[in-house]
Amino acid sequence: MKPAIPIHLPSLQLDWETLVPALSEANRAIARFDGILTHLRNPELLTTPLTTREAVLSSKIEGTVVTVGEVLRFEAGDEPEQESKRLDIEEIVNYRMALRSAQWDLGTRPFCLNLVLKLHKILLTSVRGQNKAPGSFRRFQNHIGRPGSQLEEAEFVPPAPEVLKDALGEWEKYYHSTEKDPLTQLALIHAQFEYLHPFLDGNGRIGRILIPLFLYDKQILSSPTFYLSEYLEENRDEYIGHLRELGKDNASWTRWCLFFLHGLTLQADRNVLRVKAVLDLYERLKDDMLARNGSRFTIPMLDAMFAQPIFQAGSLLEQKGMPQRANLMRQLGALVDTKVLKVLTVGSGRRATVYSLHELVKLCESKPSARTSKVRSGITVARRSK
Repeated sequence: MKPAIPIHLPSLQLDWETLVPALSEANRAIARFDGILTHLRNPELLTTPLTTREAVLSSKIEGTVVTVGEVLRFEAGDEPEQESKRLDIEEIVNYRMALRSAQWDLGTRPFCLNLVLKLHKILLTSVRGQNKAPGSFRRFQNHIGRPGSQLEEAEFVPPAPEVLKDALGEWEKYYHSTEKDPLTQLALIHAQFEYLHPFLDGNGRIGRILIPLFLYDKQILSSPTFYLSEYLEENRDEYIGHLRELGKDNASWTRWCLFFLHGLTLQADRNVLRVKAVLDLYERLKDDMLARNGSRFTIPMLDAMFAQPIFQAGSLLEQKGMPQRANLMRQLGALVDTKVLKVLTVGSGRRATVYSLHELVKLCESKPSARTSKVRSGITVARRSK
């Protein structure tokens, strides 16, 4: 199979009349979600729960199977015994670190290819794939197929490395252009990146990181706290199928955009429900803790536990506004007694006790209700006859 030829971003080939209903729904749904974000007193309450969930789901598409709780336990110092599990978790930690780094960078400089390279280097640092040119666009031909398959057995062969520079330059230029609708522009940016497959490893994860970054960079969202991996993981076969069809006929890009826009709508609605659930839990716990112990340390402690839902007492003591150790230990004991916290690991010797704000962890790991899960995109754009 020969390498694919880079496709010029096909704005003029889109069937905009067909896209209008999906565009309207997606824009309304994302505006509703951003309305919640802009009125949050403390947006950081959502950072760890939602970014960890996104990192887990995005990595799951690539075959990594780890839970949110396992990641949070690892970061609390409770490491898994299996080496393979530890490597899976470290990949997820890197993914979240890349998201946070990108948010900071976009506040100091415009989006560029060098930023993409930086994110790729973070993603592959000290994990599987670290020998596949982290932070560099590929100089060798890659291919997509079954594990261990040869080039001639490939399902798809991305463009040759010698044409990547020009294709990526065009892609970056399109990122900064003005499209009829930015959400459609995002659909094309994500798809073109996956089509070019510019890295030897990590293309899918980088492509999914670009989604919240674009929404934040274009000021569609006030915070890059919007993640599509849940929808893409649930509809993995359809997701890959649409990407494989790009360029086969004039309607392939419109079909892809419909699938992507439907995902934005569905995920925005889910995000609203999930954010409300997290905030409701916060308010309920705050009221309960203040009623039981009206301490000036209550809210700083609760904020710290939401930022790190699985933790050791020592990590709380490092935060601002915390009581002295003896007082903190008494309050943690009271929270265990009232079942706000669970003890995951009992301290022994030099090993510290590990606590879990289990209701928040459960929210992070919960699946969408049957009413909102696995809704198909209902694409009706005609396929070209073969």
